[in-house]
Amino acid sequence: MNIIPNIPVKTIAIKLRPSAEKMVKRRHPWIFEDSIIKQNKEGNPGDLVVVYDNKKNTFLACGLYDPYSPIRVKLLHYGKPVKINKEWFEAIILKAYELRKPLLETDTNSYRLLFGENDHLPGCIADVYDGVLVIKLYSQIWFPYLNYIVEHLVAISCCITVVLRLSRLLQSKGELYDLKDGRVIYGVLEEDVVVFREHGVLFSANVIKGHKTGYFLDHRHNRKRVGELAKEKTVLDVFSYAGGFSVHALAGGANEVVSLDISKHALNMAKENVNLNTCSGKHNIIVADAFEGLQNLINTNKKFDIVVIDPPSFAKRENEIDKAKTSYARLARLGAQLVVKNGLLVLASCSSRVIKEDFFKISEDNILSTGRTFEVLEKTTHDIDHPIIFAEGAYLKCGYYRVH
Repeated sequence: MNIIPNIPVKTIAIKLRPSAEKMVKRRHPWIFEDSIIKQNKEGNPGDLVVVYDNKKNTFLACGLYDPYSPIRVKLLHYGKPVKINKEWFEAIILKAYELRKPLLETDTNSYRLLFGENDHLPGCIADVYDGVLVIKLYSQIWFPYLNYIVEHLVAISCCITVVLRLSRLLQSKGELYDLKDGRVIYGVLEEDVVVFREHGVLFSANVIKGHKTGYFLDHRHNRKRVGELAKEKTVLDVFSYAGGFSVHALAGGANEVVSLDISKHALNMAKENVNLNTCSGKHNIIVADAFEGLQNLINTNKKFDIVVIDPPSFAKRENEIDKAKTSYARLARLGAQLVVKNGLLVLASCSSRVIKEDFFKISEDNILSTGRTFEVLEKTTHDIDHPIIFAEGAYLKCGYYRVH
């Protein structure tokens, strides 16, 4: 399969500072530019890098060179030497697919097939929506290997269409080989919006222009869980975006669901997703800033059986962590005031820089600060198709609180 012309790559040898070498031995997938103390030649995007032990001069790991990132080398393989070739990619993709098999035995035809570093392919994401595969690349390092990757992904997923998405940063750096964000690189795409199933519930994803690859698959388990708990309940879905929790709640038999989001466009998508399914409950929308919208509901003495608060990442940078923690605290306080006695408050975070221990402590301290008590029903992390192999890869956490 030739999506782009063959791009020649060379092999580069490097050695690292002792602290960085120690991280490689722990199988951390990132090598920063300032960690490299010896390098035998200049590198281009996707050149193969071999990391050698400083003292023994033996093979430690290999990865791909990225001259446009402070993470200069993204590691693929550790331990014994191996050839990074077509067969290697086939084996890695097969391993990733095998991990997802239990999910595919459910009534679900949407899943993340490749999760970047966590599937040993840093900066490479592949999501399946029914018969459409969406590959999102975050680095030029993948261009020399794109033909292999697409061929193996198509073979194993049986998808009939492949869409390529490119991150903004990638689009601003280096040679793109005539590739564009949203380009169909295999098969034919009948419609930009693809309808797919998630545990029997229908959703849609705009695979050409939607956020990320078109939808957020990581919360699948939590959406299903809220649906299971929503029968004959009233539900508030805050930061609802395209209505993931709202739709599952209505499909689960909720009497009334309110989707709250600052984006009218997102709420229109939520309404469309609700309409894809047969539901008897009432669906209302509120276009508002989440903090203001929650306060307005408190001011009108509105209460819900279930309140779900799932904000976007509040801490994309180190200097945003304190502000993010303040926002999580505020949301927990506002949410606790909107839950009926013995109702359910579901609080989530997708900020990897705010670790789960801190997030849960902030949530729990601030529920208590409203004068309410609670019991923890469960705490969850990523669904099965979002495996985690290193600390920075863990971002999603979700707490279910019965508030008294």
